[in-house]
Amino acid sequence: MSTIVLNVENHIAYLTIQSPPANALSSQIIKDLNELLDQIEENPTVKAIVLHGEGRFFSAGADIKEFTSLQAHSDYEKLAKNGQRVFQRLEDFKIPVIAAIHGAALGGGLELAMACHMRVVAENAKIGLPELNLGIIPGFAGTQRLPRYVGPAKAYEMILTGEPISGEEAVAFGLANQAVHEEKVLEAATQLAVKIAAKSRPTINQVMELVNYSRSDKFLKGVEAEAQAFGKVFGTEDAKEGVQAFIEKRKPKFIDK
Repeated sequence: MSTIVLNVENHIAYLTIQSPPANALSSQIIKDLNELLDQIEENPTVKAIVLHGEGRFFSAGADIKEFTSLQAHSDYEKLAKNGQRVFQRLEDFKIPVIAAIHGAALGGGLELAMACHMRVVAENAKIGLPELNLGIIPGFAGTQRLPRYVGPAKAYEMILTGEPISGEEAVAFGLANQAVHEEKVLEAATQLAVKIAAKSRPTINQVMELVNYSRSDKFLKGVEAEAQAFGKVFGTEDAKEGVQAFIEKRKPKFIDK
């Protein structure tokens, strides 16, 4: 059974993440997303995509328990590169993708949302990259995309402290397009998608391609470096302690090794 459900209605494709309780971003979700993008790409009627999560969260983070099943540094690097590849495909997609974020978009969940082209957030949503609290680092291009939206200084603060910001703050910092009441998130995202879907598909596709040229050439080099660093960090004692502490729901005891 797919962890994401696809529904197409009035030229809008709705992708609903269904992986309770927290829609944790697993390898299976990434795989299912990639396969559903194949289906959408083959559907000539789709002009906009809305991505949202069922339940309490958009996505409350990566699937940390899945990390414990990996062994070698290369396994972690491979995991990061696979997520980066699919998220890059999402960002390069010729159809605009709107993330409708309620509850929380943390860690891998925020990295997924940042790969989308627009973000509509709940005013009270928790948005951040808390990986350093676990003795690890973002691995799905979070260190590269976040500075593009909020600037280097705020990106350093958010990543190094691991503290989330609210949906309202996300708009103020340029990370989200608009913040609305939690119950209105999907409705607001749909309204935005409807406005886009009223346009000619060839013009939409051209704009999606052209705006991508504004991206720095250093971005892909940074993403590659992040994947390598992700693999290295998972070989440290602090990473093992941080992940185990997260699973045991206790505060980690880092030894800086």
